[in-house]
Amino acid sequence: MYSYTQEVASQLNGLLMKNYDAEKGYQTAAENVDSDVLTNLFERKAKERKKFGNELKKEIRLFGRLPQDNGSSLGTIHRAWMDTKAFFSLDNDKSILEEAIRGEKASIKEYNEVINSKEHLPKSTSEMLKSQRNSIIDDTVLIKKLEEIK
Repeated sequence: MYSYTQEVASQLNGLLMKNYDAEKGYQTAAENVDSDVLTNLFERKAKERKKFGNELKKEIRLFGRLPQDNGSSLGTIHRAWMDTKAFFSLDNDKSILEEAIRGEKASIKEYNEVINSKEHLPKSTSEMLKSQRNSIIDDTVLIKKLEEIK
């Protein structure tokens, strides 16, 4: 059975890997869209996810654990799919927006699972996770609006 700190660190490492994947995914998206508006949005999102990752790494170290140092194989597959889809798609920007929304929905779900888990999170950790999740939610709404325009 996991101790409190092992379980919390494990959950935070899961979110950290998701942020590594999202950062790389947004960098890929920024390279594959035609619109300057979307390029700027995706570059901003990549920087934001890097910041989230740094915050999570700091929190994991506070628990005396080691943070993961790279993303998941699923993230690599998703980015390859985005590249392939962009290459073959007639409406490149719209396809990438759809993938961004899908990824953000998965991130929100993972954040909610950790925030609502049975493990007791320190208040500072919980507040950090809620802040990150709320930022992802806000940008998901923005991305959906941009998708409707495209």
